Amino acid sequence: MSDRLKIKISIANRVYPLTIQPSQEEGLRKAAKKIETMIKQFEQSYSVRDKQDVLAMCALQFASQVEQKTIDKDNASEHVEDKLETLNNILQEHLNS
Repeated sequence: MSDRLKIKISIANRVYPLTIQPSQEEGLRKAAKKIETMIKQFEQSYSVRDKQDVLAMCALQFASQVEQKTIDKDNASEHVEDKLETLNNILQEHLNS
């Protein structure tokens, strides 16, 4: 257990003690900072005072970003596959002629 690190992360005025791998610390701290920034933006933009509503909106925002990246990656992969297939067909035509 000595390779584990004990840290405290604050989100929405609550402190969460965590025991993590040292390699996770930077990512967790950056994520907590992004959540705090997003909370402030939602509270200012939408006059939302209930922390649970704000946290639900943050969760939805982050989840939609992950899903959109997955969709974009899949679309890019399809595009690359199409280009490779086209190039392969061109090469096959030249090799057969």
